[in-house]
Amino acid sequence: MKKIYLPLIFLAILCLSSCVDIEEQYDFKADGSCNVVYGFDMSKAVSVLVNLMSDSVKETPQFSLVKDTTLNFYSAMPDSTQQKMSIEETNMAKTSDLSISMNLKKSIMKVNITHVAKNAADLQYYLQNLSKIALNSRINAFASADKASKSFDARQMVAGQDYYSYDITPHKFYRIIDKVKFNAFLKKTQSTFMMAKAMLIDMPYKVILKFAKPVKKLNNPKAILSADRRSVTLLTSMDEVIKNPAVMNLKIDF
Repeated sequence: MKKIYLPLIFLAILCLSSCVDIEEQYDFKADGSCNVVYGFDMSKAVSVLVNLMSDSVKETPQFSLVKDTTLNFYSAMPDSTQQKMSIEETNMAKTSDLSISMNLKKSIMKVNITHVAKNAADLQYYLQNLSKIALNSRINAFASADKASKSFDARQMVAGQDYYSYDITPHKFYRIIDKVKFNAFLKKTQSTFMMAKAMLIDMPYKVILKFAKPVKKLNNPKAILSADRRSVTLLTSMDEVIKNPAVMNLKIDF
């Protein structure tokens, strides 16, 4: 049972993005490029569940697993998939990485998905196809053979990120949540949200956008504009988003 118990726990908390602290970061450069980071910190959920484990489970090799690695999406794809990809899909995959930091004994579990978009069109394409590239990748666990790692499927971390529609140009960043797609996402993850609430796990959500020039217009009343008008920060939670999906809508002119 010990060999099965640990992987199932991490499958439950890691394969769905609702039991994590989520942070999106956009760093717009003067040349029109943008560095994008999706950060998923699952340490809080890990800490809660580790306290529920027996000492015998904590003594298993899986529990002693420590990882700190970065994988490129394109290199993690099988040759058969690479051959079917368009030029745009190939470029997106080659400029997207998955970084993982894991130390169960210290209750550390963090995942970052990064991408460098060369211009506004590239950024919009990436955001609209992020889920697709992840699902097409062969990244599973941490490219290792242990059972606990195999329980982590990094593709699932971005499976719910396709419920936005985007309109991005060199002077604006607009995104509107698609309520139909969002409701479908909620239906798939309902049990996980309920589990998180039962364990008193908060699910904060932060969006940070940094610009090379001052923001001219911002329409989200919950978003905070910095004093120099070059940074926008939106602080919310998945609970709030579920109640009012429009809180995630952003229309920024810069």
